[in-house]
Amino acid sequence: MKHSSPQFARIAERSTILRVQVGSGVHGTAIQGQDDRDEMGICVEPPEYVVGLEKFEQYIFRTQPEGHRSGPGDLDLIVYSLRKWVRLALQGNPTVLLPLFVPENEIVRIDDLGRELRANPEIVLSRQAGRRFVGYLRSQRAGMLGVKRHTNRPELIEKYGFDAKYAMHMVRLGVQGVELLETGRITLPIPEPWLAWLRDLRQGRHTKDEALAAADELEAKLEKLITTSPLPEHPDRERANRWLIEAYRRVWDKPSPG
Repeated sequence: MKHSSPQFARIAERSTILRVQVGSGVHGTAIQGQDDRDEMGICVEPPEYVVGLEKFEQYIFRTQPEGHRSGPGDLDLIVYSLRKWVRLALQGNPTVLLPLFVPENEIVRIDDLGRELRANPEIVLSRQAGRRFVGYLRSQRAGMLGVKRHTNRPELIEKYGFDAKYAMHMVRLGVQGVELLETGRITLPIPEPWLAWLRDLRQGRHTKDEALAAADELEAKLEKLITTSPLPEHPDRERANRWLIEAYRRVWDKPSPG
C-alpha cells in the first residue's frame, strides 16, 4: 500500500505519540529562506495492523509531489509505527534518534508515551549507534565527492566547487556521533563553536579539504569510542521489547474516541 494513502494519514493522525521537527531547522544549520521543514512522528498503529493481515510501517507526506525537490517552506513528514521506530533506534540510526533529544519548543505533538520515551533514551541506546554514525558520515562524504551518487544541488558545486550541504552534514554527523557516544545525549541545536563552523561550511567559507580533514578527525574519534564509550556495547533488546509490548497494550486498552 502507498505510504501516503489517506488511510495511512488517518492512522498517523489518530495515534501519534510524538511528532517533532528534525532536519537542518532543529540542528541549527538552516539558512534563512533556503530550507524546507522536516518533521518526524511516531505512532501506535491499530491492532489489525499488528496481529491482523493489514500492515503499517510509516506514513509519508510531502508538499511537493514525488520526484520533485522540496524548497523553502515545504513540509516533508514521516510518521513511523512505534515498532519500526524502535527497530531503527536500536540499530542507532542517527536520524531516527533525533526525536529523543529535540528541545521542547520543536515538539509538534506529544502524549504520555512520547514523554516516557524521551525521558528514557537508554531504552534504545548503545555503542552500535557509533557504527551507524560512521556509516552515515561516509555516505555524505561519498556524496560530496561524487563517488556514490550525483548531487541534486548542482548550484552549490557551481558556486563553491563542491556540494557544501553534503560537506556540512558529513561533519555534523561526526560531531553528533562523538557527543552521543561520550555523553548519551545529542545537544540540539548543535552547540558552539561547531554550529558557527558548520554554518560557515555550508556557505562555502571553509574549503572541501578543511571539511574532509574535520570529518577524518571526527571519524577517528568515533572509531575509538565504539570500543571505549560508557554506553553499553549492545542495546538491551529485552528491555526495549518489554516496553514496546506494554506501550501497545496501553494504547489499545484505551476506549476508542467517540
